[in-house]
Amino acid sequence: MPSERPLSLVTGASAGIGAAFAQELAARGHDLVLVARRAGRLQALAAEIHERHGAHVHVMPADLADPAAPGRLVEALQCEGLAVDWLVNNAGYGVPGTFEASDWATHADFLQVLLTAPTELAWRLLPGMRARGCGRIINVASLAGHVPGSAGHTLYAASKAYLIKFSQSLALENRHLGVHVCALCPGFTYSEFHDVTGTRALVGKLPRFMWQDAGTVVREGIEAVERGEVVHVTGRVNRTIKALAKLLPDRLALRLSARESKRYRQLD
Repeated sequence: MPSERPLSLVTGASAGIGAAFAQELAARGHDLVLVARRAGRLQALAAEIHERHGAHVHVMPADLADPAAPGRLVEALQCEGLAVDWLVNNAGYGVPGTFEASDWATHADFLQVLLTAPTELAWRLLPGMRARGCGRIINVASLAGHVPGSAGHTLYAASKAYLIKFSQSLALENRHLGVHVCALCPGFTYSEFHDVTGTRALVGKLPRFMWQDAGTVVREGIEAVERGEVVHVTGRVNRTIKALAKLLPDRLALRLSARESKRYRQLD
């Protein structure tokens, strides 16, 4: 018999915000499909979640930098008769340094993971949600998508701004069918993100009040999408930063961004 538990697909599930989403959704009675490159970590997380919450966890290792990966994932789901109720597009990373410091293949992989893969997964899974009259899509964007771009990590803020606008349009197109879409916009979050990009020492200089833990970010995101919020910036500090960025004239905002980016962006 089909399970009555919602099925949630989480990308980038092996660590950080993705792993926190998996834990929190399982605690709320969801079964899971976990997607990431690191199969060993996914298997360990799946075993832990099953032990703790009794959730059925499907592990599907995939590298979303491969343009064929989203299609293969959805085909595998269909072969197993799995209908996804929640899609959490969380997979992402940063490319440190200035734009010309990396080769095009590096940028192309980034754009595939941050832009194309989440868009394609939504496109492939949305029809089932619409047909069932219920679904949730959380696109993990960032506070960076609301503030002026910075020198270094050139494509990061641009990709997150895309996810915000994409989520808004998708939400307007589907809310009358019971499908809620939310762009979740955290600020600085304790995770492996800055270790992978090699900027841990830089961001470690920022005051502690600017940081949130992954569990708090995830809980805010789940509650936001459930109540139909289309864009949610986590934490009062981040919401204040977003509001101030909107009020400042562009020239002043860019000047501040140029000054502050030196504190947490790698520029070589």
